[in-house]
Amino acid sequence: MTDALNKKYDALKEYIADLESAVVAYSGGVDSTFLLAVATDVLGEKAVGVIGRSPSYSKREQEDAIRLAKQMGARIHFIDTNEMANEAYNTNPPTRCFACKSILFRGVWKAADELGCKYVIEGSNADDLGDFRPGMDAAKKLRVKAPLVDLAFTKDEIRALSKEMGLPTWNKPAFACLSSRVPYGQPITLQKLGRIEKAEYALGDLGFSGLRVRDYDELCRIEVPSGEIARLIEDTTRAKVVRQLKEAGYKYVCLDLEGYRTGSMNETLSSQVKEDARAAGETGTK
Repeated sequence: MTDALNKKYDALKEYIADLESAVVAYSGGVDSTFLLAVATDVLGEKAVGVIGRSPSYSKREQEDAIRLAKQMGARIHFIDTNEMANEAYNTNPPTRCFACKSILFRGVWKAADELGCKYVIEGSNADDLGDFRPGMDAAKKLRVKAPLVDLAFTKDEIRALSKEMGLPTWNKPAFACLSSRVPYGQPITLQKLGRIEKAEYALGDLGFSGLRVRDYDELCRIEVPSGEIARLIEDTTRAKVVRQLKEAGYKYVCLDLEGYRTGSMNETLSSQVKEDARAAGETGTK
């Protein structure tokens, strides 16, 4: 590590030590795992990772998160988010993420109160500030601290420190909730989430990573990193992909030749729609 990164890491430990006790909104991703690992190292039993159980949270991701927390010696606590019952979520407007994170963080705060923890912290980082992320507005509204944003940690720095700390997530591909695979305006249903999860499991079992299966009812649009497209369209692999994704529930299987990119569903939103969604977050619209 460079001296600059060492100083930033020391600043993070000081930041967390000043909290005295905290729950971490924990998903098992690169950022929240790093944050929970540091919080556990600094605060010990006064740090708790809270996992929100939801149909939009892949079962494999949840199982991996639990396993990893045990390996780190971190305390974990579970809440059920029940966002499927909320119209502001299940109708899937551009503000869906704001509604979802509002529900999640209220539940995490309730858990913090029950566990006797003073603060809630979450793993957004400085690179997230340039994207359309209404969920970050929800975090601010609900007084959730983002240490990695406050101290300007980039994703690359978090990965570098995670590797230094021996965390297996240091090179883990980014992952988002399964509802992010459904186009805005199309309802979120258990059936859709189930087939997305099954389809992404199938592709993962074939060795693909950093992938998304975007759901358009009978049709799905596969995104894999551009360097893996050639392997996917090789005859034998392509046949397996088509068969397994049809078994997951799709009638038509399509490949996005542009490859995987973060937040491709946001490409359909105009600047005005994004501004309106941000304004809704600022005024507390759920």
